[in-house]
Amino acid sequence: MNQPLTNSLSDNCSLLNSLLKPDQSYDLITRPFTIAEKSACFYLIDGLNKDEILEKIMESFFSVTKEQMPADAQEFSSRWIPYGEVDLLKSADEILPTLLSGVPILFIDGYREALAIDFRTYPARSIDEPTKDKVLRGSKDGFVETIVFNTALIRRRIRHPDLVMEILTVGESSHTDIVLSYMKGRADPHFLDNIRKRLADAKVDALTMNCESLAETLCPHHWINPFPKYKYTERPDTAAAAILEGSIVLLADNSPSAIILPTTLFELTEEANDYYLPPVTGTYLRLSRFLVNFAALLLTPTWLLFLQYPQWLPASLSFIQIKDAVHVPILAQLLILEFAIDGMKLAALNTPDMLSTPLSVIAGIVLGDFASQSGWFNPETMLYMAFVAIANYSQASYELGYALKFQRIILLLLTGAFGIYGYIGGLVLCALTVVCNKTLSGVGYLYPLIPFNGRELLRRLLRVSLADAKDK
Repeated sequence: MNQPLTNSLSDNCSLLNSLLKPDQSYDLITRPFTIAEKSACFYLIDGLNKDEILEKIMESFFSVTKEQMPADAQEFSSRWIPYGEVDLLKSADEILPTLLSGVPILFIDGYREALAIDFRTYPARSIDEPTKDKVLRGSKDGFVETIVFNTALIRRRIRHPDLVMEILTVGESSHTDIVLSYMKGRADPHFLDNIRKRLADAKVDALTMNCESLAETLCPHHWINPFPKYKYTERPDTAAAAILEGSIVLLADNSPSAIILPTTLFELTEEANDYYLPPVTGTYLRLSRFLVNFAALLLTPTWLLFLQYPQWLPASLSFIQIKDAVHVPILAQLLILEFAIDGMKLAALNTPDMLSTPLSVIAGIVLGDFASQSGWFNPETMLYMAFVAIANYSQASYELGYALKFQRIILLLLTGAFGIYGYIGGLVLCALTVVCNKTLSGVGYLYPLIPFNGRELLRRLLRVSLADAKDK
């Protein structure tokens, strides 16, 4: 319920105390003092403010005489608050989310408005290169958990008045700040309005998992198709390049990742390394990434199919047949190794850095040599699954890697159960999963292949010179 303020300091403080209960929270500080013989009170969150700025502001307040005291809050703000952004708030509904986000609130007896003086600061780590999106050359900075720093990193790269940083709030309890970043005149206005409406209509208590919670809020009912509709990046140069190309970038407070919208399959496979290296090298890396991911999807199902139908195997490929005795069915071996690889990933993720090297050596020996000698796995199975495991890291999108993994498991199961018919049916199912997918803007997931746009397709497959990028 909207509860307006009055011109009585005691009434306003009583209202806020009843809502916030500062006596129960040690970090919620109330600081009563006097300005020119008028009672005043600061409300602030401990640890989220710059103490030296507060000291300077208090010095300014103590220099005010009774004759100089303005009659309204607006004039007081203009004359006696020499720092930062100042907003006048007229109700408790405006004060609570502002104060709890770290902005100090000043009440002065006789004023119907509270003054929100923004000299907050958030704990933040250094702006280092992301561990996931590394490049051989190029900038070594990355997004952090403080949204103001992230917008500054983008603004530093795009010094143009058409760059818009539009701030919204999502979450009934968390009131998480979301920044909608785009270039006016380049981003699709209809898609932009659609994103604004989805964020405004979002019914969520809190964005507990930051960008992932935001992504599920934007697209709540499309979880069956594993192919991602978003591209995540922790690199400000990648986000800035996407904005200049007409995409929309979403930044969430407390998250070091940015969401790039809309996203097609071709855009998911692009990396910053493609542009930090010469066009020929960038094109080679991009095409290699396509081929490696395609091979990772089809390698083990195709090998399983040839093991079931050895008469179809050309003489030049006869060496892929298994010569040793098979104690565990090949399909079971492949599925076990699929899950074992994920188990090793989780183990590596939760292993302390000082133990990661010896434990990885032990895991390699046990799973590589002893597992083969014990008869559980054939060497050929280990070889092909090792290629698949490495190929999953050939592109930066974690979500795309698991989407390909799920498709590969489906292909293995159908091929193992129904042979050539299952293999063909699995390929059709995989194709339909991609073709029937849509981006949030409604464009085909395989654009510019479907619908076909030859010039744009060449740009996605071949890394053109940056000097020609303006012709796009």
